[in-house]
Parts: sequence; C-alpha cells; structure tokens
Amino acid sequence: MGNKAKKFWNFKAMDDKTGELTLYGEISDVTWWGDEITPKQFKEDLDALGDIDTLNVYINSPGGDVFAGQTIYSMLKRHKAQVNVYIDGLAASIASLIAMAGDKVIMPENAMMMIHNPWTWGAGNANDFRKLADDLDKIRDSMIVAYKNKSGLSDDEIKDIMDAETWLSAKDCLDKGFADEIEEAKEVAACVDEKYFGRYKNVPENLKEPPKEPPGQAKEVRDSEKELRKRKILLELEL
Repeated sequence: MGNKAKKFWNFKAMDDKTGELTLYGEISDVTWWGDEITPKQFKEDLDALGDIDTLNVYINSPGGDVFAGQTIYSMLKRHKAQVNVYIDGLAASIASLIAMAGDKVIMPENAMMMIHNPWTWGAGNANDFRKLADDLDKIRDSMIVAYKNKSGLSDDEIKDIMDAETWLSAKDCLDKGFADEIEEAKEVAACVDEKYFGRYKNVPENLKEPPKEPPGQAKEVRDSEKELRKRKILLELEL
C-alpha cells in the first residue's frame, strides 16, 4: 500500500486460530471515501490472519471517518470468526459503530462509549454535498440497524441517543445492551485529541484533563534520555 504511514490499524496473528486487531487513535479519513486502495489493504490484512476461530479487537478511539468505520464494521460483521471487542478506553463516534460488530463487547468499568449522528468533512459543489448528505442519511439508517441489532433497543430509542450525542459509561452500555460484560478498571487513558473538544458538544470534563504523570516520572525519563545521549556521544568519540 502506498500509504503505509497512514495505517491506523494493526493486525497480529496470536496463533493459528486466534487473531488480534488494534484500533487505537483516529479512524483515518485519508483514502477510504471513493477509493478502493485502503479498504482493500484492510481486507487483505484481515484475510492474512488465515482460518481463525477468534478475532480479538481492541479499541481506544475518539472516532474519525464515517465511511472508513462503516466499511470496517461490515468486514468484521461478515467474518466467520467469533469477534470479541475490548473497549480499552473509549469508543466514540464511528468507533462505537465498529464495536457493534462484536459478538461479545467487553468494557472496563472506567471505559466509555459515545454515540451520535454521522457527520464528515467535505468539499465540493452543491451536487457533491447533496450526494454526501444522501450517503450520510443511508449510513445513519444502517447505523441505527447495527446499534439496534446489538442492543435490542427500538429505532426511536437509538435515534434519541444519536441525536443527543450521548456519552455512556460501561454500566450504561451494559444496561442498554451495547456491551455484554464489564471488567475491572484499566489504567488506559481514553484517546481524545483536543481537536475533538470543539467538534463534540458533550465531552465529559474528566476526558478534557491531560493525563497526570506519576511524581518524579517526567524527571526520570529526562534523566534517562540525557544518559543515553551522553553514552552515544562517548561511543562516537571512541570511534
């Protein structure tokens, strides 16, 4: 793939029957809309895992491109393996749709999910925007089906959740059927870039706080880096 630097996913074969997919960070919007190269590469990476029985998917994402997310959801949903989704920190926006592909969705008690209506950035003339609006309407309808199939909630309940840009705790997700199991809390910071604070209306205040460094850790890291640089310089002088 010519865009390897822009890959936002990572597949790994754990053994002959178990694969792993990690989706950490933003779901990229670089080449998925109107371009077959990137989704083809994603499918090739998925197929390269072979005849697996279990696919474990790890998500910590603030969302991203709706077309990419829709395609990933469809590929995972069609896969014959048991798909276990682990929401390590956050599954927001289109990342929450990807999570719905899980036969089983597991969340630590401090993880979150955010569900809202699909939107995307676009450029072009009026005809382009009309087509984009039609595409987003179709994706919204398919998203409602995905959330409904997983949760058992009604269309109207799903629409209300999407319209309100709803941030859900692990317990909320379990109660509403978006998750199947709650684990003990994990020390994984929810992945939310500051640029999303202006896009999303109801970001919880605790997610806006930068992660705190343990006392002395930053200094220890700086001291370690200085020592490594010092050793490198001495080695170069010897050479």
